[in-house]
Amino acid sequence: MDKHIHLESVDPENWRTRFELTEEQEHFVAKPAVILARAWAFRDYGSKAFIIYVDETPVGMALYYGIDDPAGYCFSEFFIDRRYQGKGYGKEAAGRILDMMKAERKFDKVWLCYIEGNEAARKMYEGLGFRDTGEPDGDEIIMVKDI
Repeated sequence: MDKHIHLESVDPENWRTRFELTEEQEHFVAKPAVILARAWAFRDYGSKAFIIYVDETPVGMALYYGIDDPAGYCFSEFFIDRRYQGKGYGKEAAGRILDMMKAERKFDKVWLCYIEGNEAARKMYEGLGFRDTGEPDGDEIIMVKDI
């Protein structure tokens, strides 16, 4: 990959970053303000919210935190701005976030959900080693990965 992907914690300088979502994405992912609210709500669980950058361009956002039942990390939110999709940035950034979780060594599993019908998310998560648990949560598909 020619571009430098890096993650920066959401802070007073970048929290107002504007992202563009496709109409389809708006059905599948939370808006940035909701991600920030969820990060605040789960702060006692070690929540970590990130802006995903390619070089100096913000291209997406992510959030994870620890959960006790089932024990593991909850890879709660993740999206790439519509203008930067299809370039491999999502998979690369998600891989870096998974590496961060693994380095923390707090849990040995990562849990996530995606909304049924979001085939791009399913393919990316399967490519990263997640597997369907077979236990849906409403219209969401629960996946897990050992780290």
